[in-house]
Amino acid sequence: MEFIMAFLVGGAICAVGQLLLDYTQLTPARILVLFVTAGAVLTALGLYGPLVEAAGAGATTPITGFGYLMAEGVRKAVEEKGLFGAIGGGLAAASPGISAAVACGFLAAVFSRSGSKS
Repeated sequence: MEFIMAFLVGGAICAVGQLLLDYTQLTPARILVLFVTAGAVLTALGLYGPLVEAAGAGATTPITGFGYLMAEGVRKAVEEKGLFGAIGGGLAAASPGISAAVACGFLAAVFSRSGSKS
């Protein structure tokens, strides 16, 4: 049942993104920012946490999960360090994922051949 719930929630989030691409004039960059912001706002309102509990990777893997991760990092850092935790809490929470993305991008650039697009 966990896999089905993850698939349905992750698919629904991706379907919303596809609908925004198809039926609005929003650029992919604006949709990205919208989804990250939506994840953070829904976390602040207490709505995204229960979705993560129910759907697991279906809610944390899409880009809205990045907003959730940042907001949770800030919340935990503020609890531990006070207001100064808000400055670096989100970055500290997201740094492993960002580092992995940079490392994988570097490896892909090293081991792939570039060529013309024509």
